[in-house]
Amino acid sequence: MHASVTLLYFAWLREKIGVGQEQYALPDGVRSVAGLVGALRQRGPAFAAAFESKGVIRAAVNQVFAKPDDAVAPGDEIAFFPPVTGG
Repeated sequence: MHASVTLLYFAWLREKIGVGQEQYALPDGVRSVAGLVGALRQRGPAFAAAFESKGVIRAAVNQVFAKPDDAVAPGDEIAFFPPVTGG
């Protein structure tokens, strides 16, 4: 049995994917934010569209901003959100 992570999707990502939060079983070999994004893109058209532009989506692991090569592990909470703009 694969261990899972909690995934959170915000703003237009939530709208494209259709859920705001889910439990997701980490596929074998997925150990980084970039690896997780790659696995999510394979889940279907909605996920492929949401994650199509690399570098646009920001991620946080356990409420700390994360880079693509940062580690993910079972039990983590990973949030995905678009860049925040403001003035």
